[in-house]
Amino acid sequence: MSAKKKDLLSSAMKRTSEWISSQEVSSDVTVHVGEASFSLHKFPLLSKCGLIKKLVSESKNDSDANVIKIPDIPGGSEAFELTAKFCYGINFDMSTENIAMLRCAAEFLEMTEEHSVENLVARAEAYLNEVALKSLSSAITVLHKSEELLAVAERVKLVSRCIDAIAYMTCQESQFCSPSSKTNNSNNEVVVQHQSKQPVVDWWAEDLTVLRIDSFQRVLIAMMARGFKQYGLGPVLMLYAQKSLRGLEIFGKGTKKIEPKQEHEKRVILETIVSLLPREKNAMSVSFLSMLLRAAIYLETTVACRLDLEKRMGLQLPQAVLDDLLIPSHSFTGEHSLFDTDTVQRILMNYLEIEVEGVRLSNNGVDLASDLERVGKLMENYLAEIASDRNVSMQKFIGLAELIPEQSRVTEDGMYRAVDIYLKAHPNMSDVERKKVCSLMDCQKLSREACAHAAQNDRLPVQTIVQVLYYEQQRLRGEVTNDSESLPPPPPPPAAAPVLPPKLSSYNDELSKLKRENQDLKLEILKMKMKLKEFEKQNEKKSSTTTMSSNHSSPISTASMDKPPLPRKSFMNSVSKKLGKLNPFGITPARTKPPKDRRHSIS
Repeated sequence: MSAKKKDLLSSAMKRTSEWISSQEVSSDVTVHVGEASFSLHKFPLLSKCGLIKKLVSESKNDSDANVIKIPDIPGGSEAFELTAKFCYGINFDMSTENIAMLRCAAEFLEMTEEHSVENLVARAEAYLNEVALKSLSSAITVLHKSEELLAVAERVKLVSRCIDAIAYMTCQESQFCSPSSKTNNSNNEVVVQHQSKQPVVDWWAEDLTVLRIDSFQRVLIAMMARGFKQYGLGPVLMLYAQKSLRGLEIFGKGTKKIEPKQEHEKRVILETIVSLLPREKNAMSVSFLSMLLRAAIYLETTVACRLDLEKRMGLQLPQAVLDDLLIPSHSFTGEHSLFDTDTVQRILMNYLEIEVEGVRLSNNGVDLASDLERVGKLMENYLAEIASDRNVSMQKFIGLAELIPEQSRVTEDGMYRAVDIYLKAHPNMSDVERKKVCSLMDCQKLSREACAHAAQNDRLPVQTIVQVLYYEQQRLRGEVTNDSESLPPPPPPPAAAPVLPPKLSSYNDELSKLKRENQDLKLEILKMKMKLKEFEKQNEKKSSTTTMSSNHSSPISTASMDKPPLPRKSFMNSVSKKLGKLNPFGITPARTKPPKDRRHSIS
């Protein structure tokens, strides 16, 4: 037993002894309530408590009648102390803090009108009806105190009366109970008419967070039965979730730091909150849904709970930001990726299904196109974020990228950025795998800056670089052609006026475009030169063995050492010389004899 509880029991027994001494009559009965003992008198107790009268009458001898054990009274020793004071006529204060305990203890001890007029049951009922259940905060307090006395409180209908009073008063106080919505018969979607801003949290929402989850659920169901609109429950559920799920490590990866009992309690809370979420679109923010989904994955809730949250996030995916999708993976093994890509893939698939259904039912294509473009940019940023993780497999990366609709990508710069980061984080990929990853982007949609970067990117395959250069060259030529065709014909000069020189601005624009095209071609030639140099180095290594043997056998003329250095050969001469050495036509050259006038060579 804790020290605080011992102090309470000792103080209760001390007060009881003071009552006895004030009566100047020795006690004739000892009542044991839990670990506390009360030395009292039979007469005041038997006159008001039917249970004690029954226990005394059923005792076989006087010794048994002098000791009464009541181990399971609601409220324990504190409740019995107040009932004993009532039996002795000692004044005490009834309040919202103790009225639930008094009402349940009076019911347990059978302190009804059959045994005494204006007994404790009647006095407690009067206080409940006239004071406690007349204000919202008092009713919530009584309901909260009744949770510890649930069996007896349900029997006397104290819980149901508190819930009904709370539901009635919240509907009177709240803005969400007025008839302010209409139902669309086509898709059963509630359209809010009077609200354009985010719902304001009512003052009583914070008071409801003290309730246990089962009582909280019953209160919300009673509120909706009285006409409270479901979309108005969003702020209340958000407050309750933030308070009850506080302390979960849902933003990091690692071992769980929570006890199994506490984990079970929070799992029940989370599943109940998800079942109470409004069905209307935009009733909850995406960030709150993401927080619930992370908690559901961490607490390992039911599959139905997680799928429900994923579907809700897919419905509002255009409003999400990157942080909402960065859901950590709680696999607790080192082989898995840092982020839960499977969950994000299902969210995207839910959005695409809803989008297809929306296109079929709606004629407003402008909003759908803008939403689709926002989702495309969001997913490209998500791919770029997870691409740096080395544990993300190529199949997952490609599978997620292929789900992004092509019509949502105005340019391919975001996809190119994600592909480049992935190739940088996975340097050991084969050429076939790199080609497969690079096939995710359409080189024709790259911007000019992205093309310039891709042309010098060594991580990209050669085929992709050639495609980028080709499409950029085609675009430059198309722009030059369009500009030249769009030039208006010069007006006929007047007879007397002199002919003016043409404007130089169009020529300067065309010249700058040609310079850019020339620069791109130079980059391509530079690439080919580098490839050719590598080819020459390989040939020189192969021919080094043959040249060394020929150097030992063939004489070296001493006169050649005195000759002046030959002029430097051009690039084309060196290329033709190397190609001649390769002998592409397979002709074996005839062996020439050395000249007769050779001098003695140094061997």
